[in-house]
Amino acid sequence: MLIVNYYLLIIKGCDILYLHLGEEYVVKKKDIIGIFDIDTTSIAKTTREFLSTIQAKKVIINTTADLPRSFIVCRAKRETIVFISHISTATLKKRARTKIVNYC
Repeated sequence: MLIVNYYLLIIKGCDILYLHLGEEYVVKKKDIIGIFDIDTTSIAKTTREFLSTIQAKKVIINTTADLPRSFIVCRAKRETIVFISHISTATLKKRARTKIVNYC
């Protein structure tokens, strides 16, 4: 295990296997189906219906009390889970693409 900045990340061959979503929530990158901007995607009726369905099934996790900026759809053990995060999609994308060059 390696601590980089204030994120606890597990490194394998210099690729980050987990993505920090905010607060104390971390998911496996391979379980992520998509990362979506709340402002631009919640305009569509289908997205609102999807989020309502997920909320009714109680598989939605709010990672913060701050203003939400993104939602992350994950698939783990044949179950869809949605995380609401205050971190922007651009920041999450950068974190997902990060490689630890200095330690390889």
